[in-house]
Amino acid sequence: MFTVEQIKAAHGKVKSGADFPKYIQDIKKLGVTAYETFVTDGHTDYYGAEDYKISTAAKYDNLTIAEVSNIVQLKADIQAHQQGKTDYPTFCNDCAKSGIEKWKVCIKKMTCTYYDKVGNETLVEQIPQ
Repeated sequence: MFTVEQIKAAHGKVKSGADFPKYIQDIKKLGVTAYETFVTDGHTDYYGAEDYKISTAAKYDNLTIAEVSNIVQLKADIQAHQQGKTDYPTFCNDCAKSGIEKWKVCIKKMTCTYYDKVGNETLVEQIPQ
């Protein structure tokens, strides 16, 4: 199975959201089937076959997640990030301001789903291949 070090090596190649599709392909090759990133502290839970799970440590001090989701702003922030206009820390801050608690990537479906504080799906995006 994959390790946190292998995930970090793949993630180290990501400079902006524009690199995201290649990152997904790289971790898929490692055996990752899905992952959840938690905006509050940036830790991620990675899942593989047969209930395999590993988690990364927190990446930054806790962010406050807005109580109310702002989907219009979230879509604008995602677009800016995908175009390489923002870095990862900025994107995480933007998600917190837009009321996003976490996002989950499903490798099989090639989707990224954003969730609010109460667990509602707020946006589902198809990952380019």
